[in-house]
Order: sequence, then C-alpha cells, then structure tokens
Amino acid sequence: MDSTSYNRTKRRASNDNFPVKKMKCLDLILVEKVYKFRVLLPNGLCLSMRVVDPPGNQMPVVILADMVKDEYNRMKGSEKVRKRSIDWDSPDLCFFDIFENRIKGLIDLESFETDKVYTLRLCDGAKEDEIYENMWDLTPDVELLRELPQEYAFETALADLIDNSLQAIWSNNNRTRLISVDIGEDKISVFDNGPGMDLSEENSIVKWGKMGSSLHRSSRRQAIGGKPPYLKPFFGMFGYGGSISSMHLGRTTVISSKTKNSKKVCTLYLQRDALLSSSGSDKTWQANGGLRKPLKDEMKLSPDGSFTKVEISELKMKSLDVDLLRCKLKDIYFPYIQCDDLSTSGRTLTPIKFQVNGIDLAEIEGGEDSPSQRSPGQGACQEANAQLKCIYFPIVQGKESIEKVLEQLEAQRCGVAESFESFSHVSIRCLGRLLPDARWAWLPFMEPKPRKVEKAQILKRCCSRVKCFIETDGGFYPTPSKTDLMHQHPYTIALKNFGSKPSEKERDVHVEVYKDGKKLSLQQMEKQYQEWILQMHYAYDEDSDCGEDEPIIILNPSSKKQLGISSDVIRVHKLIRRKGKSWRAGQKVKVLKGACSGVHKNNIYAVLEYILLDGFQGDAGGESRIICRQMGEEKGCLVENKNGNPTIDIRESKSLPISIIDSGKCLSVETAEWSSQLEKLQQKIPTWVDILCARHCEELDVEEALPFDTPVVAGYACPDEVIAVVRPASFNRALNSENLDQKQIALTNSNMVLEIKFIAQDQNLQENNCIRSFHSPPLSRKGFRGLYIFQVKSKLIFDKAGEYTFAFHIKDSNFKSFVKGVRVNAHPQIKRWGLVSDAQCEKPSVRVGSCFPQISIACYDVYGNRTSFSRVPKVIAKVLTSQDVLFQSETLKPHLSSQNSVLTVENLLVESYELDVIRPRYEAKVMICSEDELFDVIIPCQVIPGSIHHLNAKPKDFMKQLLPGTVVQELELEVFDAYGNHVANDSEIWLNVDGFSFQQKANRILVDNRGCIDLSGLLKVSTGFGEAVSLSVLAEDKVVFREQSQTEERMIRVATEIPESCLAGSQLENLVFEIVNSDGVVDETINDNEKGSISHTLVLKSESTEIDDSVRYRFHCGCCTVRAIPLPQIEGRFSFTAAHSGYPKLNMTITVLVEKAPEIVYDSRQTQYADEEIFFHENSSDLKTPKVKNDDRSIVLVTSPDSAKNIGNIVGSVFNKEKELKDKLLEYGRYVGEHEKNLKALHAQRLELEQALSKMQASLDPVSARESSYSPEKERMLEEIELMGHTAASVICKISKNKKACDISKDIVGVVALLGNVKTNELGRILAEFLGEEQMLGVVCKSYKAAYNLETCDVDGSVNCSTGLQALASECSISLDGRYSVLCLEDTRPYEGDYNRGDPQRMLLLPNPTLPNGNSPPGFIGFAVNMIYLDANHLYTRTSGGKGLRETLFYHLLGEVQVYKTRETMKKSLEKSCIQHGAVSLDGGIIRGNGVISLGRGKPSIHFPVLASQSQNHCSSNTSNMRIQRLIETKKSMLQATIDKIDKENETCEQDKKMFEKYRDKYSKFLDEKGSLLRYFNEVALNSPS
Repeated sequence: MDSTSYNRTKRRASNDNFPVKKMKCLDLILVEKVYKFRVLLPNGLCLSMRVVDPPGNQMPVVILADMVKDEYNRMKGSEKVRKRSIDWDSPDLCFFDIFENRIKGLIDLESFETDKVYTLRLCDGAKEDEIYENMWDLTPDVELLRELPQEYAFETALADLIDNSLQAIWSNNNRTRLISVDIGEDKISVFDNGPGMDLSEENSIVKWGKMGSSLHRSSRRQAIGGKPPYLKPFFGMFGYGGSISSMHLGRTTVISSKTKNSKKVCTLYLQRDALLSSSGSDKTWQANGGLRKPLKDEMKLSPDGSFTKVEISELKMKSLDVDLLRCKLKDIYFPYIQCDDLSTSGRTLTPIKFQVNGIDLAEIEGGEDSPSQRSPGQGACQEANAQLKCIYFPIVQGKESIEKVLEQLEAQRCGVAESFESFSHVSIRCLGRLLPDARWAWLPFMEPKPRKVEKAQILKRCCSRVKCFIETDGGFYPTPSKTDLMHQHPYTIALKNFGSKPSEKERDVHVEVYKDGKKLSLQQMEKQYQEWILQMHYAYDEDSDCGEDEPIIILNPSSKKQLGISSDVIRVHKLIRRKGKSWRAGQKVKVLKGACSGVHKNNIYAVLEYILLDGFQGDAGGESRIICRQMGEEKGCLVENKNGNPTIDIRESKSLPISIIDSGKCLSVETAEWSSQLEKLQQKIPTWVDILCARHCEELDVEEALPFDTPVVAGYACPDEVIAVVRPASFNRALNSENLDQKQIALTNSNMVLEIKFIAQDQNLQENNCIRSFHSPPLSRKGFRGLYIFQVKSKLIFDKAGEYTFAFHIKDSNFKSFVKGVRVNAHPQIKRWGLVSDAQCEKPSVRVGSCFPQISIACYDVYGNRTSFSRVPKVIAKVLTSQDVLFQSETLKPHLSSQNSVLTVENLLVESYELDVIRPRYEAKVMICSEDELFDVIIPCQVIPGSIHHLNAKPKDFMKQLLPGTVVQELELEVFDAYGNHVANDSEIWLNVDGFSFQQKANRILVDNRGCIDLSGLLKVSTGFGEAVSLSVLAEDKVVFREQSQTEERMIRVATEIPESCLAGSQLENLVFEIVNSDGVVDETINDNEKGSISHTLVLKSESTEIDDSVRYRFHCGCCTVRAIPLPQIEGRFSFTAAHSGYPKLNMTITVLVEKAPEIVYDSRQTQYADEEIFFHENSSDLKTPKVKNDDRSIVLVTSPDSAKNIGNIVGSVFNKEKELKDKLLEYGRYVGEHEKNLKALHAQRLELEQALSKMQASLDPVSARESSYSPEKERMLEEIELMGHTAASVICKISKNKKACDISKDIVGVVALLGNVKTNELGRILAEFLGEEQMLGVVCKSYKAAYNLETCDVDGSVNCSTGLQALASECSISLDGRYSVLCLEDTRPYEGDYNRGDPQRMLLLPNPTLPNGNSPPGFIGFAVNMIYLDANHLYTRTSGGKGLRETLFYHLLGEVQVYKTRETMKKSLEKSCIQHGAVSLDGGIIRGNGVISLGRGKPSIHFPVLASQSQNHCSSNTSNMRIQRLIETKKSMLQATIDKIDKENETCEQDKKMFEKYRDKYSKFLDEKGSLLRYFNEVALNSPS
C-alpha cells in the first residue's frame, strides 16, 4: 500500500466519532491509537485532524503534510476560503511545536499522548500570518449560561480582570509581583507578570476566554484557613470572570500571554458582537487566535519572560476619573497593597506592586487605618474563617468623627450616599478583596439593644460610632460578580446573624469565637464588646465642656433615659456658645429633617428651653444635649427646686444631641416664619373623623369603598380594607380635591376604633348588636401618613339583610366621630323555604285522621335572609319516614299574607295505614314542598295512630276445642285504629268474659308497644263441657270486639260390657268408664294429676247403701277403672250414677237386674282334677288380640263348700289374669294406632313445607342470596383454619366445605371464628386477641348431648378413634392431638334483656356507659357483642328457647366488653369508672376486667373476617330478599322441627310396638296354658241349671 492510499484510509477512519475503536479478531482485541492535532496553516487558517493507528511510532513529515493537505482541500470544498495558496511542494515545508522546535523528516509519535490535543504550526518558507481564523472554540456548557452575573458596574468588571491577574502572579514566590493597569481614552490594558499561558492543553490560553474553564477553579480549597487577612487570591469559582467582564468593558478584547519557556506570544481575540451573534443553542462560539513575537515593553515589565496582558478597546465608558478609580481600587485590594498584619518587624509590607497609569497605589492617600482591633475568630477545624476588626470613631469637640470622614470622602469626590445615622457599620473583604456591596447595617452583637441597665443610653449612642471590618477566607463564597457574599449560603447567614440565636438554617453551622487565643461564648464576647465601647467612650469622646452662664447642678436625675444622658451629675445651662454663635433658652429654632434620630420626615419648629452637659466641668466622656419644646406642645421641660434639691422633668419636650447645632441642622427662626408655621399648625389640629371616598381609595390601591349611599344585595363583597382619617380643622368637604392630599389628613398618635353594628331587616330576629370591633394605629401607605387601615374583608361579609352601621371614633379624645350605615337587601335568588318562627320547629303530635296544625312558611335567599314570595306556589305535602313516604297530599290550597312574606298551609288531613313502620316512637317528618320540589320545609313530628276501632285475634280459632279448666295458651289481640294502624302503646281497653276466668285481678289492660294485647295464659275456661263461653273488648264504652263459642262436649260411657242380670250379693268387677267426645273417641287428655288445678275423678252415687259416694276413682288418659261395685242382696233392678266429680252434669246412669242366686248342689263324689294343662290358641296377626269366649254368668258345681270356695278362687284368678293381659294388649294396640295416625299427618306436613321452601328459594335473587353469605375474607380464613392440622376446627371446616353429611354434623353449628363478621380489620384482630386462639377455634354445638357425641371413650379412658369426630378426622387424613373447646348453645346462660326485634341481627339493647354529666365517654364506639355481624347462614339459628347466636354464643364469649377508638380514650374511661366488664381499643389496647390488662402487641392468624362491601350494602338495601330470607329460615326451622317430631314419633312408636308384641306373646302363652281350663269353666257355666 502506498502512502497516499494509507493516508486516505486513515483519514476515513479518523471520521469515526469515537477516539478509540475496538475490533475483535478471533481471540485478540486490537485497540486503535488516535492522535489529535490542531494545525496552524501559514495562510491564517486553522484545522483539526486526527491520525488513526499509524503503522509505527514515527511518521514522515511528508505523509503528515499530505494528510493536512487532504483535510485542507476538504475544508476548501465545503467553505469559501479566500486565502493565499500554500506551497505544499516547498523544500522548506516543516512543522513547529508550541515551543518553536522545528520538526522535519520524521515526527516521533511516542512523544504525544492520545487523550490530548497538540498544536502544530505548518511553515512553507513564505511569510506567515500572525492571526488565525476560528482558532479557538469558546462554546460553554448551557448550564453555565444560567449562572451569568447581572450587569456589571465599571469598577466591578475591571476588578474581575484584576482578580485573574492577582491570582496568576500570586505563584511568583521569589520575584516581584506586578499588576499594571493603564487607562486611556479608548483603551484599557491590564498587565501582570504571572506564569502566563501558551498553546498546550494544560495551560491553554483558550481557558481564559471559555466560560467554565478557569485555570484556578481547583485551587479555591487552598484559600481556606491561614492567617488573616487571608491573602490567598484564589478567586476563581465560576470560570467566566475574564470573558464576561471584558465584554462588559468594551467591544473588542485581545489577550496576549507568554510562558517562560515559550518563544512566542499566544493571542486570543474576543469580539463581543461576533460572540453574541453565534450564541444560539445550536451554534459554536469561535474566536481568532495567533502567535507573535514579544514586544520590548512587555519583556521590560517581565524580565523572566512570562506575562499576560489584556487589552480592551471600543470602550463603553468614555470618560473615566482615574484618580477616583485609584482610590476605589486601593479600597478593594488594600491588604494586597499595604498590609501590617503579615509583618513581624512592625513595618508595612507591600505584597504586590499595583500601578494605575504608572502610579503605585501604595503611594497615594486613602485606604484604611485601625486604631483598635479585635482578634480573628478562627478554629483549626473550621471550613470557613473570618476576622472581625472593630474601630471606634469618637466624637471630638462636639463633632462625630464618622461625619468628618464622610466630609473628607465627599471632598475627594469619593462620597457615599450615607450619613451618620444611615452609616453602614459592617464592611467585608474576601481573601483580602473588598466586596463593595457587602455593606451591612449591623451584626446582631453590635446592634444597640433596649436594655434596662445602667449606662444603657451611653451604649446606645456609642454603638453608632463603631465600624466593623471583616476579613474572610476562601470558605466564604462571594456572588459571581464578587461584589457581595452569597446571601443563602449557610456561612453567610451564620455570619450575618453572628451574635443572635441560631435559626433553623444555622443549626448545621457550628461557630466558635476566639480572642487572644482564648475561646469565648457569645455572652462573654458581647460583654467584652460593651466594656470596650465604654472604654473607648471615656478615653476618646470629647463633647462641649461648658456653657456661658452659671449652671444648675442636678444630682441623680430621675429621668435619665428621657433626657438622653447617663451621668449621675448634669449641668443645666440657659446659654451656650457654639461655633461663634450664642444659643439661649426661649429661642425659637427649626430642626431640619434628618438632623438626628427621631427627626426624619419633617422639619420641627420648637422653643429652646435648656442645654444639658454631662458631669462636672473638665470631666471626659461627657455628652451634651439641648431640650426643646415642639410647637403646639404645652407641657414643656420643668426645672424646680424641691427642698433645696434641684430637679428636672422633661415632660413633653424633646432631648436632642447638641451636634445638630454644629452640623447646621438647627437654625434660628424669625418671628414671621414662626407665626406662619403656628397658623398652619392650628389649621392642622385634628378635629373630626372621616373615611376616604372610593376615588381616594383607588390612589392607595384599594379598589372600592363602603357603599354608604346605595343599597346593596346580600352577598355583596366587602372591601378588603376600610381607610379612615382624622381631618384637620381647615378641611372643607365641599372643597375636597379630586386627588388625595396629605394636607387634608391630620396626624395623631392615638389609635382609632371601628365598631360595626347590625340591625336586622326581619324584626322577628331582633338582632341589634356589635358584631365586630377593630383597632388600628395611624399607618402610612404610598407616602401618605395618618391613615387608619382596617382589614375587614376576612372578618365581615354583607350576607344578612338589614343595616350595618360603621362607627369610627378615637378613644379619650374630643374628635367628632363618624357614623354611617350600609343598607343590605335580601338577594333575589331564592335558596330555601323555612318556618317563620322557631316555635313551629317544636315537634307537633298529630293523630291520624286529624288535621296538622297551621304551618307558616317564609322564603329565604341564598344567605338565609327572609324575602317575599313572587306568587302563590302550588305545594305538595308529604309525611316522610326515614325510608319511605307515609302519605302525600296534592290538594292543599295555601294562601299568602298581605305583603307576600308568609305562606300559610292549613287543613292538612293526616291519613295513613302504614304507621307501624315508625312505631313505637312514631317519629316522622312533614315536608311541604313546591310542585317542582326545588324548595321544601321539613318539620319533625309525631304521627300517632287513631283511637281503637277494631281488633283481630291471633289465632282466629282460639275458641275451638275449649275444655273446662284449660287455659288459652296462645291468644294475641291486635288492636287497630280506623285506618288499620296498630294503636299506640298504653291504649286502654276493658275485657268482659263469660265462661272464662281472668287470671289478672282487673279487667283493665294496656296495649303493648307492638299494638297488641297478649292474653296468652290469662283466660281459663271456668264452665263445664258443652257450655257457652264469650270474650268481648270495650274501648271508650263501646264494644270493639266480641267472640262467642262453647266448650267441647264430652260424655261418660262404660267400656266394659254390663251383664243384663247379676246374682244378688255378687259384684260388678273391673268396670271401665271412658270420657269420649262427640265422635266417640276417648279424650286422653283427661288425667287426674295431683299437681293440676282440676281433679278428674269419678264418683258413684246410688240410693243403695252398698255404694260409698265419698270414694273417688281417678281418670287416666280418659279412662277410669272401678275394680268392684257390690250388688245388693235383694232382687230387683239396681241403678247407680257415675258422674265426673268436678262436672256433675257429665254423668251416666247404669241399671242392672239383680237375680236371686242359684242353690249349689254338693256332690259326694270326689272328682279328681289332674293338673293337666289345656292349651288354647287362636291365630292372630301382629296387632290382633287373641280372644277366648267368656261368660261372666258361668257357674261351677263343687262337691263341697270348701272345694267350691277353692274352685271359685281359681276361676277368679284365671279370669282376672286373662283380663289384665287383654287390657294391656288393647292399650298398646291403641297407642300404636295413634302413632301411625300422627306419623301420617307429620309426613304430609313435611311434604307441604318442602314444597313451600322450594318455591321461596326459587323467588330469591340468586346474586343477592350468594352475596349475603359470600365473603372473600371468610373464604381466606376458612382456608387458613383448614391448614391448621391436628385441630377439631380444621376437621369441621373440611366437612362443611365438602358438604359431607354425617350423623354428628347436623348438631354442629360451626367454628367460632366463622360464625360472625366485622366491619374493619382492626376490630377483627383485636377481638381475636381478646378471645385467644383456643376460643376462636372452638366448635359450637347445639347441646351437651351433641357435644358428647363428638367423642367416645373406651373402658380405660382412652379416646376411641373409630367414632365421632375422630373418625371424620381420620377420613380427612388429620390426627386430632390434644384438647379442643366445645361450646353448647342450649346450655349456655343466654342474655335475658331486650333486643332490637325489627333487626335480623337482633342487636342487644345494652345501656351505653355514661359520665357524670350523662354523656358517653369520648372515643366509645359500642359493645363488642353488637359489633359482630352474624353470618347470613346463621341469622335464624335458634335454641329451643328461641335464643339466637348473639344472645347465647357471643354474649357468653364477650359479655359487655366495650370498644374504644384509642388506648388513650379507653384509659380515661377506665379512670372514670365507665368500664366494668373489660374493653378493647382499635389501636391494640386490651382491658380484661378484675384488674387484668394485656400489654404488648399480638398478631393473630385467626380472626373474624371483614364484611365484604357488597355484603354490607346487601344488609341495608335489599329489603325484599331479606324478608324472603327470613321466611326461608323460618320454614327451615319448621321443617327441622317437623323432622325431629317424626324421628321422635317413630322412636316412641317402635317402643309401643315392642310393648304390644311383648303382651301379645304373654297373652298367647297364657291362652296356650290356660285355654282348656277357661273352656271348661265356660262349658260348666253353660250346662249348669239357671
């Protein structure tokens, strides 16, 4: 490859944007070398190029020149270059480096670094240009442009250039440091002999002109610390001082610089217009540069050969005062020009040689001197240091030294706009350089403070004679223009507040104070400062020494502060001579404004009364004062002799320093001028109070004034401010000027009071009181004084109709007050209707069917003011409950009053049949609204039911199947008015009964809170069977209810067959009497119970003496057995009566034919009866009784009387046994028949309930039904419990989730944690903590029996794992370990109080805890038992006693535990004895009662689920579904009860069947054994003679 192609290839590679490119070849990584050059061409052009990866470490100059040529040709093609041509073939073609070393032949690339840019100058042998176009790129960072300082002053801009020179020359340690400034008419030059700059990248001259590229920014840290005055001029902070300041001084700047080793001078040309024209964000700032030979004058000023010179032309400021500039520059750089602090020999040192136009600044007058100083405050560990010098300028010969200094500066044309009073007492230098704008009034420790101590007045006056000079090091940051310290910097804030309490911004800055090497506190420093001031005062202050007359010596004057003196001895003169002029008492004088403190705004005309001198004549440090009485003041200074001791009382006079005479600010006044001023003063005397009109208010930036002359509507915006003034006597309102004039405002020192009163337009309101009161001192605004400005808008709104009266007056003065009113009318926009008077707001009580009291309605605007109706509106009346409309009337005819202000509504008839929804309080609201319902009036009221009209009995057939002596167990009378509403509580009725006995003493009964009369258990049948009974109800002497019926009919019959005839002397045995109904069915309810109120016995009566009528035979299940009734010995008919002992009308008469007994023939033959058994058997079914024919008239023949007797006994016992077995068999057969009848009825009832339940579930909204019981939180908790293996709760959850039916699951209600929900997570967790995990996982069963079915034990006491819950756990692969709690609902002690019967949740009506004042304790939320919402599936779970889960389970667990918001409120309630049974708080507090408190914090994994939002809405909104759900639960309960009855009936039926079969077997066996004997006896009886 030839060199040309090589160069072209490299040039193509040089276009890459990255200086280093990596290429991967197999496993090698090659890194390209890139050398960057800036080449200065001999025709004045400059180009940049790169040499990429040369083949060796050396390159021929020819090849490099070819590469330059190619780059040059490319630049010519893209730009119009009009320069001379370059001789590329010249034999003298070579390169020069920045040190003018010639490079010809080969160029050694090893001497160049790849991360720098090197400058080479190409030479072709011809003459070269000294200026190169666009040599330097000065484009700054965009962020730096935001930091540029504001417009410079001339001295500030020049000082920035000098700062660069000062910092540059400071490195000249062993040679003279020179800064030379030359100011010409059209040119400024700044020369320094610093190290200079060149073309190298490290020390490039471009950094002088490029913002942010300061060569000295990194050196600033070196300026921190050291010894005052911190002469370390490392000012470079921002890097744009040189370029910006030079452009502020002139349009063109040339920077020339040379280093010691360079042979040529580098130049940089700045053109202000060119740079500004290319200042867009997408442009670059290009500047020309060059190389030239150094000038002789330059080398003369810098023999070492290094320098920097800045030349600025086309100046902005054409005429400059060089002498004044010298003074200012000396002030700015004074420590660098003259410094005593660095000298060890006491000689003044000159750290630098500073010339302005050839004159050394050290030789001119000016600068600073300090007769006294303070030591620096510094510390070894501080990041910023400052030295404070305090200089005392004494008063000499009655004149302040500061005033003399200011006069000298004015004479030197260096004056400042300050006086002795406004003098800046603090000046600051940073690194020895004055910050001209850092002129502070005081440092806090210097400022005179109001102290009630001795010599406080001296300190106050002498503090004004102190000047503090502060020298700071580099730790303090000046502003970009270096004219002030950065205001928001923490060090600046700490310095400015030095001596005061640290603020929030100063908390991070630690300040230490040292004096003479000893550390001081702020209090110690302040004390020493005050002592030093007093020392200076007594040592140097010289005031007037004596007067021209004999003085009055006053010792220990009582009013030193008012007199302005501090000495215990004063001399009082009436004549004194000052500057050749005499001043005497009584002389009229004029004190010019600004003369001293207290005389700032106006001249004061006064009468000179006395001259006061401190101390005895000849004492040093004395003060001189003059006492003047101001024109218009009557109480002047008074000097008296009391008991030989002179005293002085200044009263209303003023004490002024005598220096005002010396300064010419106190002048004598002629009589004419005095009279003129006195007349003007009298015209200015304050006379009366006035307020400014709207035109004058606008001049004070107040948009409007009070509208006194025009009525406004309610809602009118009150002005922000109301301004009042005091008018002088000369003021004439008719001649009031259009513009505000200070002359028309009198000045007073008193405060003004504004009282605003309101008189309501509505006379019924009777509002006439002071609604606001304001106070204001006299204020100033926009140059006007004596203004009383009241801020009223934030506290006053014209919203009420009526008159607002504004009264302005000044207390304790005779000024005429200003009183005027603003009329406010009601707003035309109507907002609402309201009642005319508060009396109508009292809750009226109206009975349904009657008219509502008259309602008077007023119309109110948007601000609540009464206004008039525009017309008679059409109104609608509604009676509302909290949820619905009871009734509505649209036929009302209202009328308006005469002024259309009141709308009257009458004859509102109340008619409704739905009052039960608001009982028992009957609270409702009457709403009178407009037809469009935009306006309405709502009145709380009570709508009470009407009087008693009719009653309904529940059940309606309560008089069916009445039996004597029975009590009507269920009877409820619903009492209604004429509209069908239940009547009100405690309504009175009277009962009349016939055939009943009333269990209460009185027949007067009150209606309960449900509108019912509960007569259950109160009516007892007092008449007999088949007799009439009646019940009637009277209200207001009128029968409103009557019901008649009769008792059930009963008869007595004999169940045993009565023989037609019997033998005389025999007896009727085992006669069974039955009481049967009209259908002939035995009434089994007739039982003689000793504990009962009615005795059911049978009594037998007969005229025969054989029957004892005192004997009673008991009835059992409607039957009564009489074992034997003796028959008379006489033949004939025998009659007896069997009657019920309690009801004699229930009887029957039995007649028996008594026959003569046959004779017994004795047979002598001995008949042998073997004990041979005769078996008798008849076929029988399961429920059929085996029978044998029997004849009670059978007669057995015996051979002898004894044998006959024995045979009779045998026959009797056999027949008795047969009858006993037969009776038992019949009895149990009858039982079985009744059971089967009952089972048939129960099965029919079960089928009916199942069909009704299916229909109701089909009508239920499936979404609502699902939402009522579904909760994501509950599902999560269910899964959490399932994961807790080895627990009974886990088994129960798995059974319920899988819906597995088993014998024991039907008696299990569930797990405690899943039976209820709460509204918040906090409540669920704290209740879980209170109960504990064992209780939360407790299994809830119905009864003890169900609980013991969960577990069976073997003989040895071990648990049988094959039965109960253990068996279910095994099926679920769970092993139950340990014990678990089981809660039995039937056996817990339930809550016995009342509950909310209208709420499915059955919330308990527990009384809230109360404080002594009757209020509930703060933070109390409710009772925990009522804050658990029962799961929808268990809302109607009931015990046999009708109790729900809340009254049983949760009342057992939580009792009356209270819930509070926070621990603090719970603790306060405990202290006030409001907590008796424990409490919890939502933030984790637990009180268990009986002195037990749980501390700490738990995290229960098992807690009550949180109600889902839709479930909460469902509970309150879906009333229809809730009613159906309640009916479903009721039907479920009825179905379950029916199933239980079927089970019980089956169980009893089986037992009776077993007993039947038992007696059937016995009877069959008896017949088998004794049947032959029975047949024999019967045959004998049949064959025997009559």
